[in-house]
Amino acid sequence: MSFADIWLYKQTECPMSTHSYLHKARMYCSLLRLQWVTRIARLLLILPTLCIGGCSNLVLLDPKGPIGETERFVILLAFVLMLLVVIPVIIMAFWFPWKYRAANKKATYAPQWSYSGKIELVVWLVPAVIVTCLSVLIWKTTHQLDPYKPIVSASSPVNVEAVSLDWQWLFIYPDENIAVVNHLVFPAHVPLNLRITSDTVMTSFFIPQLGSQIYAMAGMQTRLHLLANELGSYAGQNQQYSGEGYAGMNFDAVASTPEQYAAWLAECRKAPEKLDLARYEQLAKPTIGAAVSCFSSVEPGLFDAIIHKYMTHMSTSDGTADGMPMENMHHMKGN
Repeated sequence: MSFADIWLYKQTECPMSTHSYLHKARMYCSLLRLQWVTRIARLLLILPTLCIGGCSNLVLLDPKGPIGETERFVILLAFVLMLLVVIPVIIMAFWFPWKYRAANKKATYAPQWSYSGKIELVVWLVPAVIVTCLSVLIWKTTHQLDPYKPIVSASSPVNVEAVSLDWQWLFIYPDENIAVVNHLVFPAHVPLNLRITSDTVMTSFFIPQLGSQIYAMAGMQTRLHLLANELGSYAGQNQQYSGEGYAGMNFDAVASTPEQYAAWLAECRKAPEKLDLARYEQLAKPTIGAAVSCFSSVEPGLFDAIIHKYMTHMSTSDGTADGMPMENMHHMKGN
């Protein structure tokens, strides 16, 4: 029982006149409104705390590269523009019932009212301006953030070929002739050029703090260009549901110093395993919770072979598919 209910109960214990009862009923309604205002005020005080407490998990709003920073700007600006409509609507949702309540005798009573040119102007003009601003913003940033557009830098890019498997990521470094599972390493302040494909169902490659999610599809390649402005280890993940092991299909993206990167390459070249076609067939089998592993050498043309094995229509009369011998294609298919 609320305070208002107890108060009304105490007041009705004794007989009272009709006038006195109406007066006390109005006071009771005022107490109820006060309770609701108090509850709403408490909620408004709690909401910022909840939002701040959850910010530690919003890695998308904590970018570590130029692509991620631009995407954060777009998200926040779009949010602010939409608040220009949302906030007035929320305010009016409370203000109108309060202003035109039955007890307010000063409020204008106009039962025949049906049209206002000023309201029509605001209702149509404000959304039109917001939609126009959002359209211009999206048009410009879509071209600016084209994932196929190389990042201009004085440093030579690091080229990586990423292959989505069940349920792990294979990263091939063609210039270094090494490969690694579930671990992507590159120098900070150096562009990262990615070619991405899938040897399974469609998945999605995403490093939230660096920006630009892009899909990986069998028989196709997509491209992505990223850059990290700070040293650190960033979470990489598959954002597209792809089966039983989807939840664990993650990897670490490590932005290191040039010296750390060179030392890591040297360690990978000492790895006992080599990624030939037979080893790749074993690696491509569905695996949940695959550990990080390195390969000291990679079968030449492996990435292209993974793409081409889904593109048999590209075969030519001399038994090749874009330069890939058909016996390799046959072996890759496991037939």
